[in-house]
Amino acid sequence: MADESSPTYSPDHFPSSPTENPVEIAKKLGKTNMLQWMEIRVCEPEKRTSTSMKMQDTYMVYLIETRITDNSVKCKGDGTTSLWRRYSEFELLRNYLDITYPALVIPPLPEKKATYTWQNMATDKFDVEFIERRRAALEIFLLRCAAHPIVCCDTIFIGFLQKNEGWKDSVYATDFQNKADSKLKSLNASFRLKKPDQQFEEVKNYSNEIESNIGNLLKVRARMADHQFGIHKLHGNYQRVFNEWSTIEKDMTDPLQSAAHYMNVYAQAIDAILEEEEQYADQLKEYLAFGDSLRSACRKYECLQYDLERADESLSSKTAQKQMLSQGKAPTGFSLGSLKKAVFGNDTPEQRELKIKHLDEQIKLTEVELKQINEETQQFVEAALRDIDRFKRQKTKDLKEIFTNYAIMQIKQCKKGIAIWTSAKDCFTKM
Repeated sequence: MADESSPTYSPDHFPSSPTENPVEIAKKLGKTNMLQWMEIRVCEPEKRTSTSMKMQDTYMVYLIETRITDNSVKCKGDGTTSLWRRYSEFELLRNYLDITYPALVIPPLPEKKATYTWQNMATDKFDVEFIERRRAALEIFLLRCAAHPIVCCDTIFIGFLQKNEGWKDSVYATDFQNKADSKLKSLNASFRLKKPDQQFEEVKNYSNEIESNIGNLLKVRARMADHQFGIHKLHGNYQRVFNEWSTIEKDMTDPLQSAAHYMNVYAQAIDAILEEEEQYADQLKEYLAFGDSLRSACRKYECLQYDLERADESLSSKTAQKQMLSQGKAPTGFSLGSLKKAVFGNDTPEQRELKIKHLDEQIKLTEVELKQINEETQQFVEAALRDIDRFKRQKTKDLKEIFTNYAIMQIKQCKKGIAIWTSAKDCFTKM
C-alpha cells in the first residue's frame, strides 16, 4: 500500500481512455489527492417515488456536483459534472471500498435513523432537518474519500462521481463481494488466534474506547438539550404574565410589554441554538461510527493471522509425520492409519518411501503457501498501521476543531442571553 505522503499509483486505478483523463494529468503534476484539484458538493436532496410490482418505494436522491478547480488539470469541456445518487448507492460504494481496501480506515456513512436524540428532535427519516444533516454528512464522506491518497484514485470511486449510466454494473463486475471474509471465519479467527499482534489488540481496545467516550458525550448532550429546551420555553410564561400585567398597570404598560418581548426572544432562541448544536453532534457521530471502521481492519488482520497460524501448524504436522516415517515409527494417537496398521500390519519399505515422497511434496506446497500468507500478512500490517496512524492524526485535528467551535458557540449563546436579560433589565428600570 502507498504511504499517504507519497502515494503509489497503478494504471489499474484509472479508467481506460484513448486520451488522458484529469486523474492521470493530476498524477503527473504531483497532486496527492483529488481535493487539490477538484471541488465536490452534495446538494439539492429530492424526494422521489417509484412503483415496482404494484408497490410504491419512496426514497431520497442527492445531487452530486464536481468542478475542476485547477486549470492545469482540465482536459476537455468545462470541467463540471452533476448526477443523482440514492443513499443505497452510497452504501454500495462504501461496501466496495471496505472490501477492496481492507487495510484502510474507510470513512463511515451517516446514520439511516437518528440516534442520541433529545425529546423534541425530529426523527422521521424524511424530515427536512434530518435530510439536510444527512446531505451534509454524505458530502463529508465523499470529501474524506477524495482526500485519501489511495481511495481517491480508485476507478469505482471516480465513476461514482462522474459516471451516471452503468456504474452499478461496473461495481458488481469487480466481483468484490466474493473477496469478503465470512462472518463465521472472522468470529473463529478472533477467538482462536494463538499469537495475536498486540498492536491490533490495542487498536480494538482504542476503537471501543472511542465509541464509549463519544457515546457517553452524546448521551449527556441529549439530556442537556432536553433541559435547555425546557428552561428556555418556560420563559414564554414570563412573556404571558408580563403581557397580562401590562393591561392593568397603565403606568408600567410599555416597560412590561417590552420585557415580555425579550422573554419571548429568549424562549424562541433555543430552537436555533439546538439546531446548530445538532451539527456538532453529527460530527461526533461520524467518529462514533469510525470505531467500526477501525475494527474492520482488525478483523481482516485476524483472518490473515488465523490463516498463517493454520498453515504453520499444517507444516509442523507434516514435518513431524515425515520424521516418524523416516525413523520407521508408527504415528501416535488414534487415527484411521493406526487402525489399519493394527489390523493389516506395518507398511512395507516401498509403501513408506511413497508416503515420504508424498509428504515431501505436501511440505513444499505448504512452505510456499506459508511464505505467501506471511508476506501478505506483513504487507497488510504495515499498510493498516500506517493508515490507522493517518486516521489518528486526522481525528485529533478534527476533534480539536469540533470542541473548540462548540465552546465558541456556547460562549456566543451565553453572550446573547446576557444581552437579552440586560435589555429586560433596562425595561424594568424605566418603570
